[in-house]
Amino acid sequence: MKSTNNLSHLLLIAIFPFLVSCVSGQLGQQSHSEYKNGMVVSAHPQAPQVGIDILKKGGNAVDAAVAVQFALAVVYPNAGNIGGGGFLVYRSHDGATASLDFREKAPGKASRDMYLDESGNAISDKSLYGHLAPGVPGSVDGMVKAHERFGKLPWKDVVQPAVDLARNGFTITEMQAEELNRNQADFKKYNKGKDYFIRESGFTGGEVVVQADLARTLMLIRDHGRDGFYSGEVADHIVAEMEQGGGLISKDDLAAYQAVWRKPIVGTYRDYKIITMPPPSSGGIALMQLLKSVEPYPLKRWGHNSDSTIQLIVEAERRVYADRATHLGDPDFYNVPQPQLLASDYARARMSTFRWEK
Repeated sequence: MKSTNNLSHLLLIAIFPFLVSCVSGQLGQQSHSEYKNGMVVSAHPQAPQVGIDILKKGGNAVDAAVAVQFALAVVYPNAGNIGGGGFLVYRSHDGATASLDFREKAPGKASRDMYLDESGNAISDKSLYGHLAPGVPGSVDGMVKAHERFGKLPWKDVVQPAVDLARNGFTITEMQAEELNRNQADFKKYNKGKDYFIRESGFTGGEVVVQADLARTLMLIRDHGRDGFYSGEVADHIVAEMEQGGGLISKDDLAAYQAVWRKPIVGTYRDYKIITMPPPSSGGIALMQLLKSVEPYPLKRWGHNSDSTIQLIVEAERRVYADRATHLGDPDFYNVPQPQLLASDYARARMSTFRWEK
């Protein structure tokens, strides 16, 4: 059991592990004939086809996004999974925006010092591996809420492709085979008594991998929605695994989890409108701060990766990340000074100490 806490927000600054764009007719001013009605992009070659099929079936962008999220849970779980969480940023045809926070949450029994030893020193592996690493999963509830608000096709239709991939198997890539082989020792160490993805002879690219238990879990989610994961059989298995391994996630934690709709951050950079994720994601504020910090400078004239461009962006990033470490916490527990951090005057003040010679 490896934590997914640090995976879900690293895949795209767009804050979702895949991108789906879909409109009736043309995609904006898109001139490429191959993108007439929609586009699906993800981190595994088999997952986008799921989204494309959903669009062809009459589904909208959110239907496709939900379907691809569940498909990735099967074919590329380090990019999208039902044991982690993430963020969704949405813009409708009429310009309305929304953002959904379905990030994992700390279990009720979590404590401030749970990753420290008796001397107060950090035991970093405890927050990354094993039963103390994961938070209460948010992906399933997030997909349910996104689909309830914006989806068009029936719920079962958007989950079924993932069931099929898990039950019938999918073809692993050469990279996945190498990754599975490289992590055999961790699979054995942290999943004692299990044989998932464990093979003494190793895996090879191009072979088909079947996941019958995952198919069963996805079928329960397909048939019962949120309750198929946060209660009943699946919840019983999660809690039993936590108890035998010294983890903290309880049935109360699972039952209480709720993804949260939040107001997106909307700003501008030169002539562009930016719609991005608010806290608890740090990426949205950090992105807007960075853009405001470099906006006064002629980056286009200097050119990509020129010495001036690199120095300016590195110095801006240093200031943005200092603010990130100081201010960008979970708004449910910390009053993030969002208006201050996004103000143009604040960006100018932060950059006032920038010197070319230093």
